[in-house]
This record gives sequence, structure tokens and C-alpha cells, in this order.
Amino acid sequence: QVQLVESGGGLVQAGGSLRLSCTASERTFSRYAMGWFRQVPGKEREFVAAISWNGGRILYADSVKGRFTISRDNAKNTGFLQMNILKPEDSAVYYCSAGLGPAATSMRTYDWWGQGTQVTVSS
Repeated sequence: QVQLVESGGGLVQAGGSLRLSCTASERTFSRYAMGWFRQVPGKEREFVAAISWNGGRILYADSVKGRFTISRDNAKNTGFLQMNILKPEDSAVYYCSAGLGPAATSMRTYDWWGQGTQVTVSS
């Protein structure tokens, strides 16, 4: 069982930046693809970004492409989501996930999930 803990959320003005972190409890994290998803109340959880175990494959949702950057530091069992030029519509709870499958946009790819961190972007 891999435990994932997100951090770095908070309140920011539109146009600002935040960097989310996702720290895994197991060193085997380096073998897993990692994904970031987000969810607002009343809506389904949606894909944001994903990265393969070695960073060779990276995917972004169209809504964040060019503004968000996903990365990872396997030596520290940690993944990151750098979010720039934030918009009010980026407000959501952000979840990190990890899985044995390839980096993908589907939630079903991922086996483990964090508890989420709130991101609020004010206009």
C-alpha cells in the first residue's frame, strides 16, 4: 500500500502561481506513473496531468497546457505540479495518484490516491 500526501495548496489571486507536492511513503514510487486530478463539488474528478515513472511520457489536459508543469524527483519519492497563470476556474481540490500502469488520463489507471489539497484562485 502506497500512501500519498499532497501539500502546497492554498489561496492565490488570479495570475499567480502555486506548486503542489505529492510525497509517497514508499521508495517504489519511482516505478509508478503519477497523475494529478482535480475535483469541484458536484462535478466529476477530472484529469490534469500525468507523468511516467521516468518522465519520458507527459500528458496534460488541454485546459492547463502551457500553464502547468508536472515533474518528479524519484530520489525523494516526490512529484510536483507547478501551476502558473492560475485562473478562478482552476479552483478545486487537487489529488495526486500513482499506479503501475502507463501514464494516462483515466482514473482507472491509478491504484493509489492522496487525500487532496485545496486550491482556490480569487478573481
